[in-house]
Amino acid sequence: MTVTEPLLVIAFNRPDHLSVLIDRLREVKPEKIYFAVDGPREDKPGERQSVQACRDLAKMIDWDCTVVTNFQETNLGCGLGVSTAVTWFFESEERGIILEDDIIPDPSFFPFCAELLGRYESDPRVFAISGCNFVPREHMSSQGAYRFSQVPHIWGWATWRDRWALYQFDLSGWRKELPIQELWSKSGKSIPATVFWAGTFELLAHKEVDTWDGQLVHMCMKNGMLTANSNTNLVENIGFNEQATHTKKDLGDLLPINPVTLPTAPVPIKIDHKADSWTRAHHFRATWRGMLYQGYTFLKRQRATRSSERAS
Repeated sequence: MTVTEPLLVIAFNRPDHLSVLIDRLREVKPEKIYFAVDGPREDKPGERQSVQACRDLAKMIDWDCTVVTNFQETNLGCGLGVSTAVTWFFESEERGIILEDDIIPDPSFFPFCAELLGRYESDPRVFAISGCNFVPREHMSSQGAYRFSQVPHIWGWATWRDRWALYQFDLSGWRKELPIQELWSKSGKSIPATVFWAGTFELLAHKEVDTWDGQLVHMCMKNGMLTANSNTNLVENIGFNEQATHTKKDLGDLLPINPVTLPTAPVPIKIDHKADSWTRAHHFRATWRGMLYQGYTFLKRQRATRSSERAS
């Protein structure tokens, strides 16, 4: 197998994770890889060395491959670090596959993405292709190789330049762009899910959370775009530990890897509401209990921020 679609690899300070990903890439031999590595944080001892180790791994490609690098001198953080890397990638490519350093895809992930990138290239209703799946088959309506979801999953995904061009990092005006009635509809007409996403967008608008993927959800809801999601799980996430920014604990959401059979048959471009409902409840925890937990987390973060400000 040789992967002809351009590939963006996003890394930071985890060379052990990145080396596992490179070993997997060696099996499929991508023809062109873009490496984006964020800069070190000056207040983190030893991080400059671990960031440099990730940069050095970009030189370890031992197959016929064009390698393009973008090494940040200063730390942009989780949000701008990733979104800036994706923007940089699409300055040169019309479409491509995106992997963060802790996402290890099954080899079938690559031709799956390539097939659907070609199939939906001219269809603006489709934002992306995703290879990660949390939903058991019995909780889906779709019985094909993939389904369509309102919320994009980004543990192994692919998209096009013109879709990514709609991305906006700053969500300060999200309420005007996504009125509450529209948010209600795009959240499956679920009160807990509506509150969950409204709270998420509000935290992002006030820069209370340093991330980039919640903005993708807002973008897809606002523009009525869907993601083609594999109905079998095609990726492993090896990044659950204290070194992670957000996913410190593995909640066991991902199903075991099960390669997809290709070629796939096209499926109707409509939301699999049954699968999305399961995802809201079991992955995002957008339930009444989840609302209480989100409120508790927000208040805890506010208290920590105020305590830090008083200490300084």
